[in-house]
Amino acid sequence: MTEREKMLGGQLYDCGDPELLAQWHKAKDLVRKYNSLPSADTQAKDRVLRQLLGGAGERLWITPPFYVDYGNNIYFGNNCEVNMNCIFLDDNEIRIGKNALIAPGVQIYTAFHPTRAADRFGPLQPDGSFAFCKTRTAPVTIGDNVWIGGGAIILPGVTIGDDVVIGAGSVVTHDIPGGTIAAGNPCRVIRENK
Repeated sequence: MTEREKMLGGQLYDCGDPELLAQWHKAKDLVRKYNSLPSADTQAKDRVLRQLLGGAGERLWITPPFYVDYGNNIYFGNNCEVNMNCIFLDDNEIRIGKNALIAPGVQIYTAFHPTRAADRFGPLQPDGSFAFCKTRTAPVTIGDNVWIGGGAIILPGVTIGDDVVIGAGSVVTHDIPGGTIAAGNPCRVIRENK
């Protein structure tokens, strides 16, 4: 089993794996290019996004700067908008449905680490260094017609249903059912979204 297969399977994997590092560097180069393109050059931006992302529907708008880990684990439906300064740590899949609005400063994480330092780093090397941090992942799924407010953080393994609004500054630690408005730290359902 490759380290990428372990990563996508939610098993402990080695972030220093050459295949993973090559994709990580490729994504960083593509993001740097995307973030530096002229604002009005939508054709060039679209070409870069098609190289970077795992999949994207029609009419995707991402306002730079935008940051990812691998890029190729991110999938968007049609008619999605991502505002500036968003960070998508796509060590596992991030799937976003159609008609999504993602406000500035939203962070979506799929990676997490063992809580014990010995499990994260393993034994120290003779020179006092350690290997890359061991990591696990869980996918994030965001349904259709979802609006995620500014500065919200979505943690690994979370599913957000269709027709949901997540309040600004929320920390989403668990699944949010469809047709609701949710906010807070930790994020919780406040009321139905009628």
